[in-house]
Amino acid sequence: MQRLTILLSLLFLLSTSTTFTRGHNITHILGKHPSFSTFNHYLTLTHLAGEINSRNTITVCAVDNAAMSELLSKHPSIATIKNILSLHVLLDYFGTKKLHQIREGTALAATMFQATGSAPGSTGFVNITDVKGGKVAFGPEDNEGNLDVFYVKSLEEIPYNISVIQISKVLPSDVAAAPTPEPSAMNITDIMSAHGCKVFADTLIANPEASKTYQDSVDGGLTVFCPLDDPFKAFFPKFKNLTASGKVSFLEFFGVPIYQSLAMLKSNNGIMNTLATDGEKKFDFTVQNDGEDVTLKTRSITAKIVGTLIDEQPLAIYTIDKVLLPKELFKAAPTPAPAPAPEKEVADAPKSSKHKKPSSDVVPSDSPADSPDGDLADQTADDNASVTLYGGRLVAMLLSLCSGLLLL
Repeated sequence: MQRLTILLSLLFLLSTSTTFTRGHNITHILGKHPSFSTFNHYLTLTHLAGEINSRNTITVCAVDNAAMSELLSKHPSIATIKNILSLHVLLDYFGTKKLHQIREGTALAATMFQATGSAPGSTGFVNITDVKGGKVAFGPEDNEGNLDVFYVKSLEEIPYNISVIQISKVLPSDVAAAPTPEPSAMNITDIMSAHGCKVFADTLIANPEASKTYQDSVDGGLTVFCPLDDPFKAFFPKFKNLTASGKVSFLEFFGVPIYQSLAMLKSNNGIMNTLATDGEKKFDFTVQNDGEDVTLKTRSITAKIVGTLIDEQPLAIYTIDKVLLPKELFKAAPTPAPAPAPEKEVADAPKSSKHKKPSSDVVPSDSPADSPDGDLADQTADDNASVTLYGGRLVAMLLSLCSGLLLL
């Protein structure tokens, strides 16, 4: 009996070691409820669906088609709709049971609108109150304490992962519903300058060709990765050594000609072309995720996204902690050759008191790249192989133990 118990435990461990948890999909969840099709459509159109799917603990306060029709009758821009709907995404789990058991009867929940940085002060928070008669009321912080939106029913709950509930109408918020400027009217260098990227912004303004490329790309979709002031100041002497065309290409290298929300970046690893990409001149970099972090990699530099300046379709601007170096303009430092094995010393030979001077050769920072293109792919393949090998050893070990017990 004891052997059987051990065997069953090992088999359970073996099965769980090869099980993977699938994340939620808000589009599929709402797709089961046709009366929420308009809300579902605009979650996709504004790219909020991808951001919802990328989070683990979240509550979506959905409104039905009638409530959405009332909102759309005011003809808000797509950016304004995104702000309004992001106020309906709570960054915490509120299932039916939790809503009716709120400690002290009220709770303040942060929303995705607050997380974007577009909401001044605490206007991106929602007050949830368990009122008399078993009702649960909702109200944005900028609604002067009015709680006239109520919980209707639960649509789907995956405990502590995602809760999708229906509320009676769209949450009223003057801040979220405020008209947003047309994309072409946005001054991207002003946005950068006001949020820690002034050096890069000033450099872009001083280069009319690159600056025009950025501004002309906004309407069609633009994502900018802006180096923070300190790393760009340190890099600036190297920038001044570039040719005129090299400076244009370098500045355009930090812009991507499509809109990419942070959630999209987290789910779309791989090569990304830039405004500088032109035929054989690739000027690309690799987007790669590390947990919740998003990194951008060139051959010699790995930078991390550390902030969001604006994320309003079709424009997104993020700050990065390092200056990316395109391989078309900067040579990667060569890998040092392995040191030769020390020669066996002759027994009575005198030892030299002089040491060999280290090489003073430095790779020019602005010389053409000549390193092989396969480095990153090889490293990825090695990493994948090591994971596969480890998993294979674990399974083999458990199977061996099971076989041994059966033979006893």
